[in-house]
Amino acid sequence: MIKINGDIKKAVSVEEVKNSKGTVEIEGTVHRLRDMGSFCFILLRTLNQVIQVVWDNEANGTPSCAEGDSIKIEGKVVEDLRSKLGFEIHGSKITIVSAVENISPVPINKGKVNLHMDNHLKYRPLVLRNPKIRAIFKIQEGLCRGFREFLVSQQFTEFRSPKIVAQGAEGGANIFKLEYFEKMAFLAQSPQFYKQAMVPVFGRVFEVGPVFRAEKHDTSRHLNEYTSLDFEMGFIDTFYDIMNMETAMLKYTFSLLEKEYKSELELLNVQLPSADNIPAIKFYEAKDLIAEKYNRPVRTYTDLEPDEERLLGKWAKEEHGTPFVFVTHYPSSARPFYTMDDPENPDVTLSFDLLLNGMEITTGGQRINNYTMQIEKMTKLGMDIADFKSYLMTHKYGTPPHGGLGIGLERLTMQLLGLDNIRYTTLFPRDINHLIP
Repeated sequence: MIKINGDIKKAVSVEEVKNSKGTVEIEGTVHRLRDMGSFCFILLRTLNQVIQVVWDNEANGTPSCAEGDSIKIEGKVVEDLRSKLGFEIHGSKITIVSAVENISPVPINKGKVNLHMDNHLKYRPLVLRNPKIRAIFKIQEGLCRGFREFLVSQQFTEFRSPKIVAQGAEGGANIFKLEYFEKMAFLAQSPQFYKQAMVPVFGRVFEVGPVFRAEKHDTSRHLNEYTSLDFEMGFIDTFYDIMNMETAMLKYTFSLLEKEYKSELELLNVQLPSADNIPAIKFYEAKDLIAEKYNRPVRTYTDLEPDEERLLGKWAKEEHGTPFVFVTHYPSSARPFYTMDDPENPDVTLSFDLLLNGMEITTGGQRINNYTMQIEKMTKLGMDIADFKSYLMTHKYGTPPHGGLGIGLERLTMQLLGLDNIRYTTLFPRDINHLIP
Protein backbone atom coordinates (compact mmCIF):
# COMPACT_ATOMS: atom_id res chain seq x y z
CA MET A 1 0.00 0.00 0.00
CA ILE A 2 1.12 3.53 -0.77
CA LYS A 3 -0.55 6.70 0.41
CA ILE A 4 -0.06 9.73 -1.79
CA ASN A 5 -1.25 12.95 -0.16
CA GLY A 6 -3.46 10.95 2.15
CA ASP A 7 -5.17 9.05 -0.69
CA ILE A 8 -4.93 5.30 -0.11
CA LYS A 9 -3.93 3.35 -3.21
CA LYS A 10 -2.97 -0.29 -3.53
CA ALA A 11 -0.12 -1.44 -5.77
CA VAL A 12 0.69 2.06 -6.94
CA SER A 13 3.10 2.07 -9.87
CA VAL A 14 6.60 3.52 -9.69
CA GLU A 15 5.55 6.19 -12.20
CA GLU A 16 2.72 7.31 -9.94
CA VAL A 17 5.13 7.67 -7.03
CA LYS A 18 7.65 9.51 -9.22
CA ASN A 19 5.04 11.99 -10.42
CA SER A 20 3.42 12.55 -7.04
CA LYS A 21 3.58 15.87 -5.21
CA GLY A 22 3.82 16.34 -1.47
CA THR A 23 4.14 13.57 1.13
CA VAL A 24 3.94 9.85 0.41
CA GLU A 25 3.68 6.91 2.77
CA ILE A 26 5.17 3.62 1.60
CA GLU A 27 4.99 0.17 3.17
CA GLY A 28 7.72 -2.37 2.57
CA THR A 29 10.56 -4.44 3.98
CA VAL A 30 13.94 -2.97 4.86
CA HIS A 31 16.10 -4.56 2.21
CA ARG A 32 19.37 -2.90 3.19
CA LEU A 33 20.69 -0.15 5.48
CA ARG A 34 23.75 1.92 4.58
CA ASP A 35 24.84 4.33 7.31
CA MET A 36 26.87 7.17 5.80
CA GLY A 37 27.37 9.13 9.02
CA SER A 38 25.25 12.25 8.79
CA PHE A 39 22.63 10.42 6.76
CA CYS A 40 21.51 6.87 6.00
CA PHE A 41 20.25 5.08 2.90
CA ILE A 42 17.27 2.82 3.57
CA LEU A 43 16.56 0.49 0.64
CA LEU A 44 12.91 -0.51 0.87
CA ARG A 45 11.66 -3.65 -0.87
CA THR A 46 8.12 -2.96 -2.06
CA LEU A 47 5.62 -4.84 -4.23
CA ASN A 48 7.34 -3.87 -7.46
CA GLN A 49 10.72 -2.29 -6.83
CA VAL A 50 13.47 -1.58 -4.34
CA ILE A 51 13.02 2.13 -3.52
CA GLN A 52 15.80 4.23 -2.01
CA VAL A 53 14.97 6.38 1.00
CA VAL A 54 17.43 9.03 2.24
CA TRP A 55 17.23 9.49 6.01
CA ASP A 56 18.77 12.55 7.66
CA ASN A 57 20.39 11.25 10.86
CA GLU A 58 21.14 14.75 12.16
CA ALA A 59 17.61 16.07 11.68
CA ASN A 60 15.62 12.91 12.46
CA GLY A 61 17.97 10.84 14.60
CA THR A 62 19.32 7.39 13.74
CA PRO A 63 16.59 5.21 12.15
CA SER A 64 15.16 2.68 14.56
CA CYS A 65 14.58 -0.01 11.93
CA ALA A 66 16.75 -3.03 11.08
CA GLU A 67 17.24 -5.06 7.90
CA GLY A 68 14.26 -7.36 7.50
CA ASP A 69 11.81 -5.15 9.41
CA SER A 70 8.41 -4.43 7.88
CA ILE A 71 7.93 -0.66 8.08
CA LYS A 72 6.01 2.39 6.90
CA ILE A 73 7.99 5.43 5.80
CA GLU A 74 6.66 8.90 5.24
CA GLY A 75 8.63 11.29 3.08
CA LYS A 76 8.85 13.52 0.06
CA VAL A 77 9.59 12.33 -3.46
CA VAL A 78 12.68 14.04 -4.89
CA GLU A 79 13.87 13.67 -8.48
CA ASP A 80 17.30 12.04 -8.79
CA LEU A 81 18.49 11.03 -12.23
CA ARG A 82 21.29 8.93 -10.72
CA SER A 83 18.68 6.52 -9.40
CA LYS A 84 17.47 3.69 -11.64
CA LEU A 85 13.93 4.76 -10.80
CA GLY A 86 14.63 8.43 -11.43
CA PHE A 87 13.77 9.50 -7.89
CA GLU A 88 14.39 8.89 -4.21
CA ILE A 89 12.39 9.60 -1.09
CA HIS A 90 13.59 11.91 1.66
CA GLY A 91 12.18 10.24 4.74
CA SER A 92 10.73 12.05 7.74
CA LYS A 93 8.92 9.36 9.76
CA ILE A 94 9.33 5.62 10.28
CA THR A 95 6.77 3.26 11.81
CA ILE A 96 7.80 -0.33 12.47
CA VAL A 97 4.95 -2.65 11.54
CA SER A 98 6.73 -5.91 12.32
CA ALA A 99 10.24 -6.27 13.74
CA VAL A 100 12.59 -8.99 12.58
CA GLU A 101 13.62 -11.59 15.18
CA ASN A 102 16.88 -12.73 13.59
CA ILE A 103 19.23 -11.57 10.87
CA SER A 104 18.85 -13.57 7.66
CA PRO A 105 21.41 -16.42 7.39
CA VAL A 106 21.61 -15.84 3.61
CA PRO A 107 22.65 -12.62 1.81
CA ILE A 108 19.32 -11.71 0.23
CA ASN A 109 20.26 -8.02 -0.08
CA LYS A 110 23.28 -8.66 -2.31
CA GLY A 111 23.29 -8.40 -6.09
CA LYS A 112 23.80 -12.13 -6.43
CA VAL A 113 23.00 -15.03 -4.11
CA ASN A 114 26.11 -17.24 -4.04
CA LEU A 115 25.01 -20.42 -2.29
CA HIS A 116 25.46 -24.13 -2.83
CA MET A 117 22.26 -25.60 -4.26
CA ASP A 118 21.52 -27.46 -1.00
CA ASN A 119 21.53 -24.18 0.95
CA HIS A 120 19.75 -22.41 -1.87
CA LEU A 121 16.84 -24.79 -1.37
CA LYS A 122 17.15 -25.12 2.41
CA TYR A 123 16.59 -21.37 2.82
CA ARG A 124 14.27 -21.07 -0.18
CA PRO A 125 11.62 -18.84 1.50
CA LEU A 126 14.40 -16.33 2.27
CA VAL A 127 16.32 -16.64 -1.00
CA LEU A 128 13.16 -15.81 -2.95
CA ARG A 129 13.20 -12.34 -1.38
CA ASN A 130 16.31 -11.37 -3.33
CA PRO A 131 15.24 -8.99 -6.16
CA LYS A 132 16.97 -11.00 -8.89
CA ILE A 133 15.48 -14.27 -7.69
CA ARG A 134 12.09 -12.63 -7.37
CA ALA A 135 12.42 -11.30 -10.93
CA ILE A 136 12.67 -14.88 -12.26
CA PHE A 137 9.20 -15.61 -11.01
CA LYS A 138 7.72 -12.32 -12.13
CA ILE A 139 8.88 -13.23 -15.64
CA GLN A 140 7.41 -16.71 -15.16
CA GLU A 141 4.14 -15.04 -14.22
CA GLY A 142 4.34 -13.15 -17.52
CA LEU A 143 4.84 -16.40 -19.43
CA CYS A 144 1.67 -17.88 -17.91
CA ARG A 145 -0.18 -14.63 -18.46
CA GLY A 146 0.84 -14.46 -22.12
CA PHE A 147 -0.14 -18.10 -22.65
CA ARG A 148 -3.59 -17.46 -21.17
CA GLU A 149 -4.25 -14.13 -22.85
CA PHE A 150 -3.27 -15.32 -26.30
CA LEU A 151 -5.27 -18.54 -26.17
CA VAL A 152 -8.37 -16.78 -24.85
CA SER A 153 -8.03 -14.37 -27.80
CA GLN A 154 -8.08 -17.45 -30.06
CA GLN A 155 -11.34 -18.70 -28.49
CA PHE A 156 -9.76 -21.34 -26.26
CA THR A 157 -11.54 -22.16 -23.00
CA GLU A 158 -9.57 -22.67 -19.80
CA PHE A 159 -10.47 -25.75 -17.76
CA ARG A 160 -9.13 -27.64 -14.75
CA SER A 161 -8.47 -31.37 -14.85
CA PRO A 162 -8.28 -33.69 -11.81
CA LYS A 163 -4.83 -34.50 -10.44
CA ILE A 164 -5.94 -37.75 -8.77
CA VAL A 165 -6.60 -40.20 -11.60
CA ALA A 166 -7.37 -43.86 -12.24
CA GLN A 167 -4.66 -44.40 -14.85
CA GLY A 168 -1.65 -42.63 -16.28
CA ALA A 169 -1.79 -40.83 -19.60
CA GLU A 170 1.79 -41.66 -20.50
CA GLY A 171 1.91 -45.23 -19.20
CA GLY A 172 5.10 -46.81 -17.88
CA ALA A 173 6.42 -46.97 -14.34
CA ASN A 174 7.02 -43.24 -13.84
CA ILE A 175 3.77 -42.62 -12.00
CA PHE A 176 3.12 -41.91 -8.32
CA LYS A 177 0.68 -44.31 -6.65
CA LEU A 178 -1.55 -43.46 -3.71
CA GLU A 179 -4.37 -45.03 -1.71
CA TYR A 180 -7.75 -43.58 -2.50
CA PHE A 181 -10.49 -44.95 -0.22
CA GLU A 182 -9.23 -48.53 -0.55
CA LYS A 183 -8.71 -48.12 -4.27
CA MET A 184 -5.51 -47.65 -6.25
CA ALA A 185 -5.09 -44.18 -7.71
CA PHE A 186 -2.30 -42.12 -9.23
CA LEU A 187 -1.06 -38.54 -9.45
CA ALA A 188 -1.64 -37.25 -12.97
CA GLN A 189 1.31 -37.39 -15.35
CA SER A 190 -0.56 -35.16 -17.78
CA PRO A 191 -4.04 -33.71 -18.38
CA GLN A 192 -4.00 -35.45 -21.76
CA PHE A 193 -7.12 -37.64 -21.43
CA TYR A 194 -9.17 -34.74 -20.10
CA LYS A 195 -7.95 -32.33 -22.78
CA GLN A 196 -9.14 -34.76 -25.43
CA ALA A 197 -12.47 -35.25 -23.66
CA MET A 198 -13.03 -31.48 -23.63
CA VAL A 199 -12.38 -30.93 -27.34
CA PRO A 200 -15.89 -32.13 -28.36
CA VAL A 201 -17.26 -29.87 -25.61
CA PHE A 202 -15.49 -26.57 -26.27
CA GLY A 203 -13.49 -27.17 -29.46
CA ARG A 204 -10.36 -25.51 -28.05
CA VAL A 205 -9.16 -25.85 -24.46
CA PHE A 206 -6.13 -25.11 -22.31
CA GLU A 207 -4.86 -25.62 -18.78
CA VAL A 208 -2.02 -24.35 -16.60
CA GLY A 209 -1.41 -26.85 -13.81
CA PRO A 210 0.93 -29.27 -12.05
CA VAL A 211 1.91 -32.69 -13.35
CA PHE A 212 3.82 -35.44 -11.59
CA ARG A 213 6.51 -37.83 -12.82
CA ALA A 214 7.97 -40.54 -10.58
CA GLU A 215 11.28 -40.56 -12.43
CA LYS A 216 14.44 -41.12 -10.40
CA HIS A 217 16.40 -38.53 -12.34
CA ASP A 218 18.80 -36.26 -10.48
CA THR A 219 19.77 -33.89 -13.26
CA SER A 220 19.71 -30.15 -13.87
CA ARG A 221 16.71 -30.48 -16.23
CA HIS A 222 14.30 -32.82 -14.40
CA LEU A 223 11.72 -32.37 -11.66
CA ASN A 224 9.18 -34.75 -10.14
CA GLU A 225 6.53 -32.04 -10.02
CA TYR A 226 6.40 -29.27 -12.58
CA THR A 227 3.92 -26.89 -14.18
CA SER A 228 2.63 -27.78 -17.62
CA LEU A 229 1.12 -25.31 -20.09
CA ASP A 230 -1.26 -27.46 -22.14
CA PHE A 231 -3.65 -26.81 -24.98
CA GLU A 232 -5.73 -28.99 -27.28
CA MET A 233 -7.56 -27.85 -30.42
CA GLY A 234 -10.12 -29.54 -32.65
CA PHE A 235 -10.78 -29.49 -36.39
CA ILE A 236 -7.11 -29.33 -37.31
CA ASP A 237 -6.00 -30.12 -40.84
CA THR A 238 -2.48 -31.13 -39.85
CA PHE A 239 -0.28 -31.15 -36.77
CA TYR A 240 1.49 -28.13 -38.26
CA ASP A 241 -1.59 -26.16 -37.18
CA ILE A 242 -0.51 -26.82 -33.59
CA MET A 243 3.05 -25.73 -34.27
CA ASN A 244 1.79 -22.52 -35.87
CA MET A 245 -0.44 -21.82 -32.88
CA GLU A 246 2.47 -22.25 -30.49
CA THR A 247 4.67 -19.97 -32.59
CA ALA A 248 2.02 -17.23 -32.54
CA MET A 249 1.59 -17.68 -28.79
CA LEU A 250 5.32 -17.28 -28.19
CA LYS A 251 5.42 -14.09 -30.27
CA TYR A 252 2.54 -12.62 -28.26
CA THR A 253 4.07 -13.64 -24.95
CA PHE A 254 7.51 -12.22 -25.72
CA SER A 255 5.91 -8.94 -26.78
CA LEU A 256 4.02 -8.83 -23.48
CA LEU A 257 7.21 -9.48 -21.50
CA GLU A 258 9.12 -6.76 -23.33
CA LYS A 259 6.33 -4.29 -22.67
CA GLU A 260 5.27 -5.04 -19.10
CA TYR A 261 8.20 -6.94 -17.56
CA LYS A 262 10.97 -4.70 -18.86
CA SER A 263 12.46 -3.94 -15.44
CA GLU A 264 12.76 -7.65 -14.56
CA LEU A 265 14.36 -8.46 -17.92
CA GLU A 266 16.85 -5.62 -17.44
CA LEU A 267 17.62 -6.69 -13.87
CA LEU A 268 18.50 -10.18 -15.13
CA ASN A 269 20.20 -8.83 -18.28
CA VAL A 270 17.97 -10.96 -20.51
CA GLN A 271 17.45 -10.42 -24.22
CA LEU A 272 14.40 -12.33 -25.41
CA PRO A 273 14.78 -14.34 -28.63
CA SER A 274 12.68 -13.91 -31.73
CA ALA A 275 10.10 -16.58 -32.49
CA ASP A 276 10.08 -15.65 -36.19
CA ASN A 277 11.08 -18.19 -38.85
CA ILE A 278 11.51 -21.24 -36.62
CA PRO A 279 13.00 -24.06 -38.71
CA ALA A 280 11.52 -27.57 -38.72
CA ILE A 281 13.42 -30.78 -39.34
CA LYS A 282 12.28 -34.39 -39.31
CA PHE A 283 13.59 -36.66 -36.55
CA TYR A 284 15.66 -39.04 -38.66
CA GLU A 285 17.03 -36.20 -40.77
CA ALA A 286 18.05 -34.41 -37.55
CA LYS A 287 19.87 -37.52 -36.35
CA ASP A 288 21.82 -37.87 -39.57
CA LEU A 289 22.56 -34.14 -39.80
CA ILE A 290 24.08 -34.10 -36.32
CA ALA A 291 26.17 -37.17 -37.06
CA GLU A 292 27.53 -35.71 -40.29
CA LYS A 293 27.97 -32.05 -39.29
CA TYR A 294 29.35 -32.55 -35.79
CA ASN A 295 31.03 -35.95 -36.21
CA ARG A 296 28.85 -37.56 -33.54
CA PRO A 297 27.92 -41.16 -34.41
CA VAL A 298 24.25 -42.09 -33.95
CA ARG A 299 23.97 -44.41 -30.95
CA THR A 300 20.20 -44.93 -31.07
CA TYR A 301 17.30 -43.96 -33.29
CA THR A 302 14.71 -44.25 -30.51
CA ASP A 303 14.91 -40.65 -29.28
CA LEU A 304 17.11 -37.55 -29.23
CA GLU A 305 19.80 -37.63 -26.59
CA PRO A 306 20.55 -34.44 -24.58
CA ASP A 307 23.83 -33.92 -26.42
CA GLU A 308 22.05 -34.26 -29.77
CA GLU A 309 19.48 -31.67 -28.68
CA ARG A 310 22.33 -29.34 -27.77
CA LEU A 311 24.01 -29.77 -31.15
CA LEU A 312 20.72 -29.32 -32.95
CA GLY A 313 20.26 -26.03 -31.09
CA LYS A 314 23.76 -25.03 -32.22
CA TRP A 315 22.83 -25.85 -35.82
CA ALA A 316 19.63 -23.75 -35.60
CA LYS A 317 21.63 -20.73 -34.42
CA GLU A 318 24.40 -21.18 -36.99
CA GLU A 319 22.19 -21.90 -40.00
CA HIS A 320 18.95 -20.09 -39.18
CA GLY A 321 19.89 -17.45 -36.61
CA THR A 322 17.37 -18.65 -34.04
CA PRO A 323 17.61 -20.60 -30.76
CA PHE A 324 14.37 -22.44 -31.65
CA VAL A 325 13.93 -25.54 -33.77
CA PHE A 326 10.97 -27.89 -34.31
CA VAL A 327 11.78 -31.59 -34.60
CA THR A 328 8.95 -33.53 -36.25
CA HIS A 329 7.91 -37.10 -37.08
CA TYR A 330 9.26 -38.89 -34.01
CA PRO A 331 9.26 -42.71 -34.12
CA SER A 332 6.00 -44.35 -33.12
CA SER A 333 7.90 -46.32 -30.46
CA ALA A 334 8.95 -43.06 -28.78
CA ARG A 335 5.45 -41.55 -28.54
CA PRO A 336 2.38 -42.39 -26.40
CA PHE A 337 -0.33 -44.69 -27.71
CA TYR A 338 -2.74 -41.84 -28.48
CA THR A 339 -0.38 -40.22 -31.01
CA MET A 340 -1.44 -40.42 -34.66
CA ASP A 341 0.89 -42.43 -36.89
CA ASP A 342 1.85 -40.96 -40.24
CA PRO A 343 -0.41 -42.61 -42.89
CA GLU A 344 2.49 -42.47 -45.34
CA ASN A 345 4.90 -44.14 -42.90
CA PRO A 346 3.33 -45.84 -39.83
CA ASP A 347 6.74 -46.14 -38.20
CA VAL A 348 6.74 -42.40 -37.46
CA THR A 349 4.15 -40.14 -35.89
CA LEU A 350 2.53 -36.81 -36.68
CA SER A 351 4.24 -35.27 -33.67
CA PHE A 352 6.89 -32.75 -32.76
CA ASP A 353 9.13 -31.32 -30.07
CA LEU A 354 10.18 -27.69 -29.82
CA LEU A 355 13.76 -27.13 -28.69
CA LEU A 356 15.01 -23.87 -27.23
CA ASN A 357 18.75 -23.33 -26.86
CA GLY A 358 19.33 -27.04 -27.29
CA MET A 359 16.73 -28.38 -24.86
CA GLU A 360 13.22 -29.76 -25.39
CA ILE A 361 10.57 -27.45 -23.91
CA THR A 362 7.46 -28.67 -25.78
CA THR A 363 6.02 -31.99 -26.88
CA GLY A 364 2.95 -32.12 -29.09
CA GLY A 365 1.23 -33.64 -32.05
CA GLN A 366 -1.95 -34.94 -33.61
CA ARG A 367 -4.02 -37.46 -31.64
CA ILE A 368 -5.89 -40.52 -32.84
CA ASN A 369 -9.57 -39.51 -33.01
CA ASN A 370 -10.98 -42.68 -34.62
CA TYR A 371 -12.27 -45.34 -32.19
CA THR A 372 -11.30 -48.36 -34.29
CA MET A 373 -7.85 -46.95 -35.04
CA GLN A 374 -7.22 -46.28 -31.36
CA ILE A 375 -8.31 -49.79 -30.36
CA GLU A 376 -6.04 -51.31 -32.99
CA LYS A 377 -3.01 -49.38 -31.80
CA MET A 378 -3.63 -50.18 -28.13
CA THR A 379 -4.08 -53.87 -28.98
CA LYS A 380 -0.85 -53.85 -30.97
CA LEU A 381 0.94 -52.40 -27.92
CA GLY A 382 -0.51 -55.12 -25.66
CA MET A 383 -2.61 -52.71 -23.61
CA ASP A 384 -5.71 -53.81 -21.69
CA ILE A 385 -8.58 -52.01 -23.39
CA ALA A 386 -10.81 -52.44 -20.31
CA ASP A 387 -8.51 -50.14 -18.29
CA PHE A 388 -9.27 -47.25 -20.66
CA LYS A 389 -13.04 -47.52 -21.00
CA SER A 390 -13.75 -43.96 -19.86
CA TYR A 391 -10.98 -42.54 -22.07
CA LEU A 392 -12.26 -44.39 -25.14
CA MET A 393 -15.75 -42.96 -24.61
CA THR A 394 -14.46 -39.78 -26.27
CA HIS A 395 -13.56 -41.74 -29.41
CA LYS A 396 -16.55 -44.08 -29.41
CA TYR A 397 -19.12 -41.32 -29.45
CA GLY A 398 -17.33 -39.04 -31.87
CA THR A 399 -14.55 -36.47 -31.73
CA PRO A 400 -13.11 -34.21 -34.47
CA PRO A 401 -9.52 -34.37 -35.71
CA HIS A 402 -7.50 -32.75 -32.95
CA GLY A 403 -4.10 -32.29 -31.39
CA GLY A 404 -2.24 -30.27 -28.85
CA LEU A 405 0.88 -29.83 -26.81
CA GLY A 406 2.41 -29.47 -23.38
CA ILE A 407 5.08 -26.92 -22.46
CA GLY A 408 7.25 -27.32 -19.38
CA LEU A 409 7.01 -23.91 -17.72
CA GLU A 410 10.13 -24.29 -15.61
CA ARG A 411 12.24 -25.49 -18.55
CA LEU A 412 10.95 -22.68 -20.73
CA THR A 413 11.87 -20.16 -18.02
CA MET A 414 15.30 -21.72 -17.52
CA GLN A 415 16.15 -21.64 -21.22
CA LEU A 416 14.87 -18.12 -21.77
CA LEU A 417 16.84 -16.75 -18.83
CA GLY A 418 20.01 -18.72 -19.54
CA LEU A 419 20.06 -20.52 -16.18
CA ASP A 420 21.85 -23.83 -15.73
CA ASN A 421 19.50 -25.62 -13.32
CA ILE A 422 15.75 -26.03 -13.42
CA ARG A 423 15.56 -25.68 -9.64
CA TYR A 424 16.33 -21.97 -10.01
CA THR A 425 13.07 -21.56 -11.91
CA THR A 426 10.92 -23.54 -9.48
CA LEU A 427 9.57 -21.84 -6.37
CA PHE A 428 9.78 -24.94 -4.15
CA PRO A 429 11.37 -27.77 -6.16
CA ARG A 430 10.28 -31.36 -5.78
CA ASP A 431 12.93 -33.83 -6.86
CA ILE A 432 14.19 -37.15 -5.51
CA ASN A 433 16.05 -35.34 -2.71
CA HIS A 434 13.73 -32.49 -1.72
CA LEU A 435 10.28 -32.62 -0.12
CA ILE A 436 10.64 -29.47 2.00
CA PRO A 437 10.25 -26.54 2.30
